[in-house]
Amino acid sequence: MEHCTAKESWDRLQADARAVLVDVRTPEEWAQVGLPELGALGRKVVALTWGEGSEAEFLHGLEEAVPDKATPIFFICRSGMRSQKAAALAAQAGYRTLTNVADGFEDRHGPGTGWKASGLPVK
Repeated sequence: MEHCTAKESWDRLQADARAVLVDVRTPEEWAQVGLPELGALGRKVVALTWGEGSEAEFLHGLEEAVPDKATPIFFICRSGMRSQKAAALAAQAGYRTLTNVADGFEDRHGPGTGWKASGLPVK
C-alpha cells in the first residue's frame, strides 16, 4: 500500500482513467462536510462506509463496485486512518494497487492539507 496527499491523488486520478476513489466515511459526514467530486474526470466516487458493518460486508461492497482487483484504488476518509484500514483489508482480499490518501478529506494534518482545504472539487 502506498500513501499520498489528496492533491497527489487528484493528479493520479486525472492521469489514470482506470483509477477509482473510494470514500469510506459515513453518510452523515458526506452530507455535512461534502463528498469529493470527480465529474470533471467523468467518474463518480465510490461511497462505501468503513466500520459500520462487518469487514465481509465492506469487502462485498468493494467487490461489487470494483470487481477488477488490478484496478488502482485510492481510499479516503476524514483524516487518513479509516482509509488506511480499508486499504489494508482490500490488500488482504487480493487488490493490488492501493493508495491511502494520508491527509484525508478535511485538514486534520495542518492548514491547507486534505481534499477540501486543497481546493479540490467537492459536492
